[in-house]
Amino acid sequence: MTTAHQNDTPRYRRPSYRLTLAGEDITPRLNGRLIELRLREQRGLEADQLDITLADHDGALVLPRRGAELRLAFGWQDEGLVDKGLFTVDEVQHSGSPDQLTLRARSADMRGELPGKRTFSWHNLTLGEIVETIARRHSLEPVIGKTLVGIRVSHIDQTEESDLNFLTRLGERHDAIAAVKASHMLFTLAGKALTASGQSMPTITLTRRDGDQHRYSITDRDAYSGVKAYWNNTSGAKRQIVLAGGGDNAKQLRPTYASEVDALNAAQSEWQRIQRGLAEFELTLVQGRADVLPESPLAVYGFKPEIDATPWLVTEVEHTLGDSGFGTRVQCEVKGVR
Repeated sequence: MTTAHQNDTPRYRRPSYRLTLAGEDITPRLNGRLIELRLREQRGLEADQLDITLADHDGALVLPRRGAELRLAFGWQDEGLVDKGLFTVDEVQHSGSPDQLTLRARSADMRGELPGKRTFSWHNLTLGEIVETIARRHSLEPVIGKTLVGIRVSHIDQTEESDLNFLTRLGERHDAIAAVKASHMLFTLAGKALTASGQSMPTITLTRRDGDQHRYSITDRDAYSGVKAYWNNTSGAKRQIVLAGGGDNAKQLRPTYASEVDALNAAQSEWQRIQRGLAEFELTLVQGRADVLPESPLAVYGFKPEIDATPWLVTEVEHTLGDSGFGTRVQCEVKGVR
């Protein structure tokens, strides 16, 4: 018969991982060799980076070829591992002594970075039509935020520019984040991220007890009072100005836009970005959280009132797993209010 005292005994959580190479589970071969696994996940079209350091004390490890595909999952044993997707090996390094093998890989979806420079004029199309065209070009399934899909773009040029750079620039104009995940092209408002299946990302809640170290910083709120942008008024043959926020100390955008709507969208998007950057928060967790992702909404409790009251948005996550256990470092900015 189990006693109450035994029921209250805390269960030891053991970190675990699974690594496959070219579809073959190689985890058993790596047991006792893993020195450190480090995964940095970034927002948007920045490729996620995976670094694995293994002990090769007996010289038994075989060097994998560059271009080999790894699939990674990790988390806590008995709680289910979180699949982190495919990675393509970019660098292989062997060093000693003691002999070690270090692999560096990038998320397979982004390894090609939507290659090929193009020159094309996009005219009088919706964001949905533009993103869908680019997604289909690269055999990706488009997932577009509902508030963005119908926005019409009067005119924008892609001149000797890769689709990767163009999508990033298009996203900046509309305060949207473009990303490629699990064979899907995502294009959503910053802070309104979707999973590859099109579902809203859930809010992650963390308390002071979850954190080992933290850092909060705030910048001068009066640095900019707003953002202004210019557009060409063809009927009056002169430039016009639009303003988002206040005009006392407004940041000026360099491009001249094709219409008032385009200029206003760009000004409002930049004003949103400026406000999100007013404060930053970084938290290193005592125990890792594989489910925290870039663009996850984050709520925290147990810190200073100003920190707790701020709605946060995760911008970058770094996971480490090795001899020292499993940890996660989370970087955040202020989630914009829309």
